[in-house]
Amino acid sequence: SLTLSMGVLDSVVSLFSFSIILWGLSGALAMFGIEIPRGMVFVVYIYVLIATIFAVKVGHPLMRLAFLSEKFNADFRYALVRIREYAESIAFFRGENVERNTLGIRFGNLIGNMWAIVSRSLKFQGLNLVISQIAVVFPLIIQAPRFFSKQITLGDMMQTAQAFGQVQDALSFFRNAYDDFASYRAIMNRLTGFLDSIDAAQQLPGAQIDYQQNAFIVDGLTVKTPTQVALVENLSFSLMPASSLLIRGRSGVGKTTLLRAVSGLWPYVEGDVVRPDVEHALFLPQKPYLPLGTLRTALHYPNLVLNDDSAAEVLRQCQLGHLIGRLDDPADWTQILSLGEQQRLAIGRVLLSRPQVVFLDEASSAMDEGLEHAMYQLMRESLPQLIMVSVGHRSSLAMFHAQELVLLGSGKWRLGAMEGWLDASETPLLPVV
Repeated sequence: SLTLSMGVLDSVVSLFSFSIILWGLSGALAMFGIEIPRGMVFVVYIYVLIATIFAVKVGHPLMRLAFLSEKFNADFRYALVRIREYAESIAFFRGENVERNTLGIRFGNLIGNMWAIVSRSLKFQGLNLVISQIAVVFPLIIQAPRFFSKQITLGDMMQTAQAFGQVQDALSFFRNAYDDFASYRAIMNRLTGFLDSIDAAQQLPGAQIDYQQNAFIVDGLTVKTPTQVALVENLSFSLMPASSLLIRGRSGVGKTTLLRAVSGLWPYVEGDVVRPDVEHALFLPQKPYLPLGTLRTALHYPNLVLNDDSAAEVLRQCQLGHLIGRLDDPADWTQILSLGEQQRLAIGRVLLSRPQVVFLDEASSAMDEGLEHAMYQLMRESLPQLIMVSVGHRSSLAMFHAQELVLLGSGKWRLGAMEGWLDASETPLLPVV
């Protein structure tokens, strides 16, 4: 952009200075029986205008091709990253041929678009070259009648041709840099698309979320799909410290979507939600996110790492003591730890951050029942005032939750006390298998 700005400034200076020279050298120009005073000045502007129209017509597809280049590059890189992330699953399925074909198609789109850019650029640059070469002889042809009639000397004609060329070059800056503008326009269109998507997302409706410490209250909450199919209608309940709620229902009924609505991530919601602020609320998905870096960073996420020994003790409590020696080893821990170990690491985040409410979306699905029992009992004993909201299918979760919310589908639900619930502090720890 700085280069283009300097080029525009140079063009303006050249245009001003050489236009004055060309004005002084130009004489009357007879065309179609009409005599035009200072005709060369008007001729150069008309010449550049016509040349620019042709150049824009030839170069305009470069904008779309540049945009597609950004898109195809991004799609291909995303496909490579995704294959790297799921390499083990692909290897188990022996899906190399499918992935090779997918990459081949995306790479073919990328290469095909690059060839289209090269072809269109050659046409554009060739047209610019022809226009520039014609501009060398064009003023001589126009001034030739005046030269042969002895109205101007050879020196005047050459000065006129030089001034004509300089003015033409200055006015042709946009035409010559049109391919660069096309690239910038493609980038701006892509960024504008992102901003428009963000603005559109912000305009979507959502639950009214208010923040209050040590409470989780849902009042008249209605959750729908993007096609306006009701998942939950007019749901109301309240949980105080040490309370617990288990959300159950068949797969696809909207359990996870309900948690998204409570967290503010789902826009198709009506109603009010009162919960602790983001610093005192923690959401644990089924597949935990582990950032790149050390294991200590992953354990403290999303908080900053503290320089204390609590991390090692938490790993012991979560039965991950074999990882204590690697707390400060940087690695891609998602590829190293099993899903069960990752879920136990997420439980460790609860112990470290000590939230007032925790939402667990099948956060123990990869653990055996013994480990699941141990982790829930660990949370209840370490944080007795914790408000616990869980999504799960296992009957073993019942003993850790006092209330049960069953989603029945079509917006219907049932809320009541959990049968057979026992205080976790009075429940013996099951052996870990």
